[in-house]
Parts: sequence; C-alpha cells; structure tokens
Amino acid sequence: MNRHEITVAKHAGFCFGVKRATDMIAEKIAMQDGDRIFTLGKLIHNDTYNAQLAALGVGVTSVDELEALAESTESGAPVTVFVRAHGVTKGTSELLSALAEKHAGFSYVDCTCPYVKKIHRIAAENSVPENEGEENIFILLGAESHPEVVGIVSYFDGKSFVYATAAELEEAIKTEKLPISGNIVPIMAAQTTQKLTEWKYSLNFIKKVYTNVRIFDTICNVTEIRQLEAEELSKACETIIVIGGRDSSNTAKLYAICSENCKNTICISEPQELDEFIPSIPQKVGIVAGASTPGGIIEEVYNKMSEIKLDKAEISFDEMLDSAIKTLSSGDTVTGTVIAVNDVEIKLDLGAKVTGILTADQISDDASLKLSSEYKIGDEIDVFVIRVSDVDGCATVSKKRADLDKNWHIIVDAKESGENLEGVVAEAVKGGVVIKLYGARIFVPASQTTVPKGGDLATLVGQTVKFKVIELKGQGKSAVGSIRASAREERKALEASFWASIEEGKYYTGKVRGMTEYGAFIDLGGVDGMLHKREMSWKPIHKPADILNIGDELTVFVKSFDLEKKQITLGYKTEETHPWKVFKAQYAEGDVLDVTISNLMSYGAFAKITDDVDGLIHVSQIALDRVDNPADVLASGQNVTVKITKIDDEQQRVSLSIKALLEEATDAEDAE
Repeated sequence: MNRHEITVAKHAGFCFGVKRATDMIAEKIAMQDGDRIFTLGKLIHNDTYNAQLAALGVGVTSVDELEALAESTESGAPVTVFVRAHGVTKGTSELLSALAEKHAGFSYVDCTCPYVKKIHRIAAENSVPENEGEENIFILLGAESHPEVVGIVSYFDGKSFVYATAAELEEAIKTEKLPISGNIVPIMAAQTTQKLTEWKYSLNFIKKVYTNVRIFDTICNVTEIRQLEAEELSKACETIIVIGGRDSSNTAKLYAICSENCKNTICISEPQELDEFIPSIPQKVGIVAGASTPGGIIEEVYNKMSEIKLDKAEISFDEMLDSAIKTLSSGDTVTGTVIAVNDVEIKLDLGAKVTGILTADQISDDASLKLSSEYKIGDEIDVFVIRVSDVDGCATVSKKRADLDKNWHIIVDAKESGENLEGVVAEAVKGGVVIKLYGARIFVPASQTTVPKGGDLATLVGQTVKFKVIELKGQGKSAVGSIRASAREERKALEASFWASIEEGKYYTGKVRGMTEYGAFIDLGGVDGMLHKREMSWKPIHKPADILNIGDELTVFVKSFDLEKKQITLGYKTEETHPWKVFKAQYAEGDVLDVTISNLMSYGAFAKITDDVDGLIHVSQIALDRVDNPADVLASGQNVTVKITKIDDEQQRVSLSIKALLEEATDAEDAE
C-alpha cells in the first residue's frame, strides 16, 4: 500500500508580521543578558509556540500589571516587554513609552505587524475632517473583540463602527444604526486578516450608500494570497486540513473559505488532534495553515498523513518540498524581478519556486524611503539570500547585503590607497559614531571625529563627511574610519595652497575665529591671520569685542607675512575708508543738508554730518539776530538744516551756518 497524496499550501504558516515578532523575541532570548522577558498578552495565536516561550522563562503580563512590573525593576532585574504582533491600543502604547522613560530598567519591543501599524496611522490621520462642518466616522470590517481591532479603533478620535461581516454592515445601514445623512465622511478599512470576499462585497454595498467614502485596502497582501491559495486548493482536494489556533481570526477565515469548496474540511490546532479523523480521510489531501502556525507543526501533520498507507507512490515531506523548490541556498546572490510592491516590502521572482521577500529595512537605512515610488513591477534587483524557508515557500533576501558584497572592494581599496571616502553619519553610539556606506558600517571612534573631547557626538548625525579607512574587519565586512585624518589632510592641502599664493596687499574674506584684548584671529580658509584692534577702525576702540563677534565675516588684506613663522598681519581700515575722505566724497562747500546737534559750547554748536565727522555752527551763524548763548536757541539732539560754508582740508574742519539760509530766505522775500 502507498501513502496519501498530500499538497501543502505554498504560503502555509508564519506570515511576515508573525515571523518578525518571533524572530525579535528569539534574538532577545538568545542574548541571555539577565533581563526578565514578558509578552504583553500572547505574542501570537498559537498555544504550542506560547508554551515553548513559557518553557524558556518568558512570562505573560497584562496592561493592568505593567506599572507594577516597571516599578519592580528599581530593586530587581531589568524587564523587557514584547508587544504582540496584533498591536495594542493607543493608550497602552503611550503607557509603555511613559514607563520606559520613567524607569531605566524597563524597556519594551514593539512587535506590531507593519500592516497593522499602517491601519493605526490611517485611523489617526483621518480623525480630523478636512472641511469645517463635516464629521468623519470610522467603519472597520473585522471582529470587534479581536485585539488587533480593539487597537486600531483606539487610534480614531471620533465615532467608530465595527462589523464582522458585510451582512452586519448592510443591516446596520438599513436599520440606521450607522449614520448615512448629514455631512458624514466615512473612512473604510478592514482587519488585516479579513476574508477577501466579505471585503469586496462590503465595498460594492458601501459605495452605493456613500458617494464620498474614503476606502483603504488594508487586508495584508500575504493574507490575500493565502486565502486565494486556500480556495484553489480546497477545490482540488478531497480533504483539507486547516492548522491554526482556536482564537486565530486568520485561521477562522481559512476554514470558512475551505469549507465552502470542500465538505471534508478539518480544523486542528495540534497534530495529535488528527488521530480521530485519520480513518475517514480520503486520499487527496491539502494542508493549509494560519499565519501563527509554526513550520514544525505543519511538518508533523504532514508526516502523520504520510504514514497512512494508500494506493499512491510514497513521497516524503522533504521530497515534496524539493519538487517545488529549485535549488536556492543561504548566501547566494541572485537577481530578482519585482512582482509586487508596497511600502513595507517587495516580493521578488527569484527564478526558483520560492518568493523573495525584501523588506524595507533590507533595502535602505532611510526610514523616509517610499518603496512604491522607488520601485515598480518588472524592476530587477540584485539581492543576497539570507535564508530560505522550507515551510512557506519564501526566501528572506537583502539588497543592502548584496550592495555590500558588490562594493566592499571600494572600501578595501580606499584603505590601501589612503584615499578619502564620503558618507552620511547614521548614528551616534557608545564611544563614537557610525557611517553607513555601501551597506557597510564604518565605526569612527570619538577621538577620530572632529568633535572636541566631551562634546556631543550627536551633532554629526545626518552630516555628510569625508573620512579615511584606517582599519578593516573583513570577516564581518566592517571597518574603522577617521574623519579627523581626512580633515587634517584637507586642512594641510588648503594651507599649502594658501601659502603658495599669499602676497602683501591681497584681499581675503574670512571669519572671526577668536579674539584677544589686542586683536582678532581671522580664518582665511585653513590659515589664521591677526587683525590688530588699531586696524579695525579709524576711531579708537577699547577692545575688539566692542565692534566684532565670533563668526562675523570681514574682508581684510595682508599687511605683512612671515613664511617661516607662518604668521600673517592683516589690515581692515584703508585710506579710502578714512572718515574725512568719505565725507569729502559726499559733500562740498555750499551744500545744504540736515544735521543733528551733538554738543553745545559757549562759542557755538557741533552738529553730526556723518558717523565720524562733525561740523561747527559758530554762535554768530545760529540766527539773524545776535545770540549770546547757543543753548538758548538750540538743544542737543535737535535736527536743523544748515549750509556748508567752509571745508578746511588741512585742519579737517567743517563750518556750518543756519544764518546763511535765513539770509537767503529774507533776500528772496525782498526780491518779490
């Protein structure tokens, strides 16, 4: 006798979000750093997996216990809480953040599936109406009590309505439990694992009721593929075995789909549950599994079915997979073609019977990169194969690693030649900063940056810097770099160029880099020059800080320099800027102008013509009649109109007259 003819659905088992969550907690457990580890509720909907976590010492906590757990870290071991893949409410997320900030020993890891996070953003961003007088309402197709749905609804600041099926939604509208009149703007979304046919029926109905509905297709594309695959498999098989947790929404949808096409559909959560069904299972069997089902359980179910003797040729679980999977191994670099793209991940055809999964974090370190804008179906991408799944027919791949392998020689060559490389400082870490270039991490120790000892290294983050590679760590393809060495080399080159071209009288535009009591150091572009305070102004000054600030830009000229001592004396004031020459260039004898009285004396009044030149209005030139005391007629700060009657170049004095203008006015009246 031979065995059952068994087909395992290509996308059975862990979805991307669940796999991401289990990988994150597995990494933490492997670290064994003494932290107490908890999951906030069940990490995924699978009792076997959760039991394995418990056996490894991972506890389960609740929202009500979080504060006490955080407080316990003050006298006990640190605590790390993992947020389940389904996510939590907005309030719980804020509580976790507050506790982590308050208690140094308390931390949390958000394992919320990116698809669920996307719906959180949709709910939050659409809470506020675009137009005054409108009211946004949130309609979600999903299981009202499901943790994912509870979390999603909490992010919408307004009225929310949740319906499990399209029929429930239709009934709510007919009975007016859902508002349809007034300035209502419906926001429509679905639980990530919602049944695709229910969603499509709901859309057809809702569009007839609301003309302004905003629809967001939030069903996970992996869920869509899984459901379509389950539908096709259930039409082709005599028996369908659905594997998944009892409280898994995803598993329930798969069971409903398969039951519609195959009467002999069995739903189990553990392999041993098959025992009561095996005698009545026909030969042609299909196996599908929910998103929270580990690969080991799927394989155990397959092996159980393979032990039953039937009239078909024997085939092992490994042989079944080998027939479906073209050889592809971890460590391979292959070219994939984009077959699907969203802002979370890209699916690639790798030329094998597995789909390449290229997540955003394996493409770029730029969190703002929008994948759907950068890539389109048909694009080819070189990727490195991280691992190939023997269960779900997917290969996890990395573009960053492929880029690194392809470009690592550039970093190696730069080390050998001593040439400068250029990259962006990605983060400040303990003891230095990290530059990411071609997918490699170049560590720059604090002493090799340009930040002073004890300074804030975070000021470099985001800056594009030049650096030299000073050490290679080839095994992990990482390197040590020096920004300081590159800056020093650049400065030396600037200095050499500067000293080769310097000459007396040459003008430079520089910045004030430092000041003393007697002068200021001006950065001329890699070389400093000294500007003495007597060269700063034609008027005497007490100290440079009276008229200059650090960072001020000045145009100066070289008065003298010493190549051996590398000293430069600078000038700023020139004969052309002498106050008397500036005055002479603007005014002449006979000019009439407005001036301000600056000082009163017994013999006359001084008036300000420019900032640096005053003129004298003699007491005899103040009025037509005799004036004994100028203060009887004029006041300090008073504006008057005068005529320049004499300019004495030798004494650099200016004579002004109010009387002359008054006489001219009188003569003009008499002439009339």
